[in-house]
Amino acid sequence: MNKVGVIMGSKSDLPVMQDAIDILKDFNIEVEIDIVSAHRTPEKLFDYGKNAHSRGFAVIIAGAGGAAHLPGMIASLSPLPVIGVPVKSSNSIDGWDSVLSILQMPGGVPVATVALNGAKNAGILAAQIIGSNNPEVLNKIIDYKEALKQKVHESAKDLK
Repeated sequence: MNKVGVIMGSKSDLPVMQDAIDILKDFNIEVEIDIVSAHRTPEKLFDYGKNAHSRGFAVIIAGAGGAAHLPGMIASLSPLPVIGVPVKSSNSIDGWDSVLSILQMPGGVPVATVALNGAKNAGILAAQIIGSNNPEVLNKIIDYKEALKQKVHESAKDLK
């Protein structure tokens, strides 16, 4: 069960969410992408949230802008871990409305929240969740973090 669902409120969120999709594919994790609007397709949202675990998903990444109800609503319906990506959208108040809508969840309905437009970190976190039970994915994460460290060392050498 290594599949991650990446959902977003509208197609305009895709350029941000693509970072999660790309990093998950780099870790050879199966990704299924969909548009699920909390406000425009509530029936689809309910179906997705209630059935994602039976469809083989391990984690759901949900990106939304503006009022950003998608991650919280999915978390209220699903037993799976949900990672919320606040998206700075055209109807957003500098992104703060999205950040706070995802971050300030009531007790009992957790949503792991990454930075504004931080879909890459959402993908890495999803991989780490899967890697906690999958040695192959865990080793890819270890290699990825080692490469980050080496990149910093190389950058420091360039300064001298």
